[in-house]
Amino acid sequence: MLIATAQTAEIPVAVPTAEKPIVVQNLPSDSLQTAIKDSLSNINIDQIKGIVTGENTLVTDALKSLIDMAIDFAPKLLVCILILWIGFKLIKILKKTITKLLDKRNVEASLKTFLTSFTDVILKILIVIMAMDVIGIKATSFIAILGAMGLAIGMALQGTLQNFAGGVIILLLKPFKVGDYIECGAYKGYVREMRIFHTLIQPFNGRIIIVPNSELATKSLINHTHEPIIRLDVVASVAYGTDLGKAKEILQSVIDADTRILKEPKAPKIVVTELGNSSVDFTLWMWTKTEDYWGVWENIRENIYNAFNSNGIEIPFPQMDVHVKNN
Repeated sequence: MLIATAQTAEIPVAVPTAEKPIVVQNLPSDSLQTAIKDSLSNINIDQIKGIVTGENTLVTDALKSLIDMAIDFAPKLLVCILILWIGFKLIKILKKTITKLLDKRNVEASLKTFLTSFTDVILKILIVIMAMDVIGIKATSFIAILGAMGLAIGMALQGTLQNFAGGVIILLLKPFKVGDYIECGAYKGYVREMRIFHTLIQPFNGRIIIVPNSELATKSLINHTHEPIIRLDVVASVAYGTDLGKAKEILQSVIDADTRILKEPKAPKIVVTELGNSSVDFTLWMWTKTEDYWGVWENIRENIYNAFNSNGIEIPFPQMDVHVKNN
């Protein structure tokens, strides 16, 4: 039997001794050494010392100039703020004074609100120009800038300028005034205030609708309260087979009982206007003063119902007769 034996070879390892230490040298290239030497030779130690100690005149002069500018600008900025604050306060006082003067002269409310709003805008622009002039932005430069931007602003604010023009047209033509009840498209309510760009309308729900003046000036609208008297139309229906003469007498008695319904210059009328599927319809045309319109509108239908009910007049309701045929 053969037995294989492994023989290990001894590899000599050089172990450093104390007599011969290992020395590792990282020698930089010649170009790197040259760059470092040039950088160190170009450093001015006196300049660095001057910057640290504050003796460098360049940095000192720059800081001094910055401080002088701040000291010179601070009073101007303070005056600018004071002009804006005092100016806006004076504008409020002036608006109240103008409003009182217009009230004494019984100026129309729509014109009054338009003038006060217009005055407020113009005076605020003048105050801003004065404040900018104090801090060094000259008014002539500001106006020149506005002139250069006029075309761009005009294009951007085309709708706003149309609203302003619409407000002027409304004031000149006077299709309505503050306090009128108007209807324009989907908007209807009382005119509460008219401003240079829009008009405030308040419907019966108490909310405020802001309508651009251009819409009110260019679109058709209904002014329900422009005339001193207006007509109220009410439909009253009775069942087929009802004595129409008796029904008209009852309706006339309801009209006569309400003193808000005018007899002159236009007397009320009661006519049959429709023969419906299940009713005969009367229409009542009644004239009232504008201020009494809504009061009559609220009560007249209830009064008609009570009068018909107490006199045995049948008020119809939709119904259908069905006939069944046996085969």
